[in-house]
Amino acid sequence: MFERLRQMLRKEFIQVFRDPRMKGVVFGMPLIQLFILGYAVNMDVKHIATAVYDLDQSVLSRELIARFANSGYFQIKRYLARDAETREVMDHGRAQAILQINPGFERDILAGKTSPLLVLVDGTDSNTAAVVLSYSLKIAGQFAQDKLLSRMIRQQGPALKLGQVEVQSRAWFNQNLESRNFFVPGVIALLISLVTLMLTSMAIVREKEIGTMEQIIVTPIRPVEFILGKTVPFALIGYVDVVLVIVVGTWWFEVPLRGNLGLLFGATTLYLLTTLGVGLLISTISQTQQQAMMTTFFFFQPAMLLSGFVFPIANMPRIVQWITYVNPLRYFLVIIRGIFLKGVGFDILWPQMLALAILGSIIMTLATRRFRKTLA
Repeated sequence: MFERLRQMLRKEFIQVFRDPRMKGVVFGMPLIQLFILGYAVNMDVKHIATAVYDLDQSVLSRELIARFANSGYFQIKRYLARDAETREVMDHGRAQAILQINPGFERDILAGKTSPLLVLVDGTDSNTAAVVLSYSLKIAGQFAQDKLLSRMIRQQGPALKLGQVEVQSRAWFNQNLESRNFFVPGVIALLISLVTLMLTSMAIVREKEIGTMEQIIVTPIRPVEFILGKTVPFALIGYVDVVLVIVVGTWWFEVPLRGNLGLLFGATTLYLLTTLGVGLLISTISQTQQQAMMTTFFFFQPAMLLSGFVFPIANMPRIVQWITYVNPLRYFLVIIRGIFLKGVGFDILWPQMLALAILGSIIMTLATRRFRKTLA
């Protein structure tokens, strides 16, 4: 058995790396994709292109505008002179937000009255629009509080003392609230999935296309040995890719790795069991490599969208949330983010690891049983 398996492994490695360009695809492309996605997948909202329509032209209106400009979130791009320009800059995408200050703004503020600040946002991106409105409310609220306190001191004297609430906030696990720290571990999981799925989904169907399946049929190799020979090489390649992307993620993108590296590799083993099993299952039901590739993407795209990588699972409809329980990527994202950012251990992550072990065993069993040493 061991001799047959050894020859099978040797054959797979020779077949994979026979073409020098394949080495670049297997080891180089994940790194290139990590660099691209690591910078592209970023939900931080900064440098918001802002236009100002100041109809008051007063000291207080300019002070309010300065607060927006100095906040670090808003970048004043232009000042508008007429109403028609507000629609024009929005239609052409020249501004994500417009601050409109109506006439009498300073007069109302000094008189102790409420004066509106109109904030127009581009709602085509609802997430960015919500963040922009949140920033605006915070800046305008602080401005109003400062002016109210200043007015009360003028009326009742500098001896007036008011109690204040001081908010002391601390963000655990991601002190600077950088979305990159959240997304880069997820990108690592996606790349591992894509590489192993693509390689294994082509494994058996490639034998059919190049005509070597007949040679395998006449050998005494058993289905289990054949499946191991097709999975072990790609598992080792997956481990190498894991090491490469982890090094780049922690060194280049400075994502903290606070947990146990051994636990991470143990969880990766369980996750590779599922991705390799899915890839082999696809390979056994496909007749051509093109068919296998299309089926792989048909599986990968929904798995990514239903994993919580971008969209929180809690926000999905109830029936969709139930579907995510059979998605291995859902559990691995919880594991890899927990190890990277929180530094949690097996006592916290064992439910996700157990789910991966169960799914991996079921999928690999189906792939093994589906394989028949036949051309059919």
